[in-house]
Amino acid sequence: MGILFKNPRRLRERYHKYRIEIRHITVIALVLIAFQFVVLFMNQNSLGKVFIKSQQWYQQDAAERIANLTTTSMEMLLESKGSRAKLSGSEERKIIQDFNIIFSQQLLDKNVQSVSILIPHGNEIIAIDDGQQLYDYLFGAARPVQGPDSIHAEAIRLFQSVQDTLRRIEQTYTVVEREQIFHVFIPFVPRGEFVGAVYMKTTPDLMFLTEEMSKNYSQTALVYSALIIVGLLAMFYISTRTLTERNEVQRLLFEEQKLHLAEQINHQKEMLFTKRIYHTHHKAEKIVGFIKEDLRNLSIENITLIKNRIGKYASFIARVIYDMKWYDPPIQTIRSPLFQTNVNEGIQFIVNNIFQRVSDNRLRTKFDLQLDPAMPDVAINEYVIWEVLEPIIQNSVDHAGVDNKIVTIKTAFDPALRQSTITIADNGTGIRLDLLESDGSGIKKIFQEQVTSSPIPGKEHSGYGCYIAYELATQRFGWKIDAENLPSGGCQFTFVVPHEVNGK
Repeated sequence: MGILFKNPRRLRERYHKYRIEIRHITVIALVLIAFQFVVLFMNQNSLGKVFIKSQQWYQQDAAERIANLTTTSMEMLLESKGSRAKLSGSEERKIIQDFNIIFSQQLLDKNVQSVSILIPHGNEIIAIDDGQQLYDYLFGAARPVQGPDSIHAEAIRLFQSVQDTLRRIEQTYTVVEREQIFHVFIPFVPRGEFVGAVYMKTTPDLMFLTEEMSKNYSQTALVYSALIIVGLLAMFYISTRTLTERNEVQRLLFEEQKLHLAEQINHQKEMLFTKRIYHTHHKAEKIVGFIKEDLRNLSIENITLIKNRIGKYASFIARVIYDMKWYDPPIQTIRSPLFQTNVNEGIQFIVNNIFQRVSDNRLRTKFDLQLDPAMPDVAINEYVIWEVLEPIIQNSVDHAGVDNKIVTIKTAFDPALRQSTITIADNGTGIRLDLLESDGSGIKKIFQEQVTSSPIPGKEHSGYGCYIAYELATQRFGWKIDAENLPSGGCQFTFVVPHEVNGK
């Protein structure tokens, strides 16, 4: 991470490498909407659990409060009377009436289903739910209630299971049944002595409150979620419109760049066409001079030789004129099975009838031809091959930098690889080392446009011979070309000529 921040350019490149498209915005929007629904669902479940727990706690607390109030009322009523004191008839009826009021008052609550006092008596449990029974037990002889089939059988059964615990802790004890029914046991301790327990069975119903709270919260959450989703959809709409406009602008820019690139390519082709025509036109002027010289020297003895030579010259000039018509000639006019060119014969003709006819070359340059007769013919126009080989040979002649130049031209065929090599070497000073350096495309500088190995800087129209030869050989012929300096001195150009299976 520290390396990225130390190199902001690399960070910017990585940032611009990734483009936000409409599909990315769509995925983000769908993920956010799904996440919102998941959060809403989980929140609803969590809130429902909180409501249920709160309801249970409140129900239990309400039930215990009612039972505790009932127990306290009875204990206070008993405290107001003496222990087994002689009571008049009216007082007795008043106490019984008060007990009945306490019992019946609690049953008026719709949530209270049963109220009784459970008192251990010997091996039995007495269930008292009437003022007269309670008065008789407290102030007279206790009378057992009905057996386990009575309406208080469930209360007696539960009291038997919690009696010891209740006697030990002397605190309110609640048994919850199916999360809705509460069996509350309050220790009954009149005059400070544990007698039994006040039992109350309640089923407080608070579902209407819970449902209303949940409903209100659900409505609020729904509105909140709807606002978020609408906001996300609005952001999605704006983002998609923005990305659509950006893509449209990029498309228009791409179209403009494509047109500009096409114009640039056409311009480069036209420039190459102009340079190639100038270069070959210069050679054509020299060949026209040879034709004139041959016509002046024409005789009966040499008429056949001169006729064949002038025919070659005329074909080359015809090719030059044809090239003037096209800056991008059709490939079939350069490569075709109809062309069966003997490269060795072409090299011999170029050397003997072009370079050796120049007096300066004849006196100061020696050509050593080592031609392999096993080299197959190639399916390339002979006079376009002239346009490739002649500039390279001329480069060795002009830029060798020595007086007694030796130009060695060698051909060799490798049957195993089905390819031939053509090497053109000289014994001169070699090529400047900077011209042998390759660019990012792997092309050596000597084969690039307007790069010359001439020792005379600024010479007009220099720097196109090797460039034209490289372009034609690699782009049109399918050959490979390389240049290097020889350890013994001088330089060497190498052409690699692949052959088809049939040898062409």
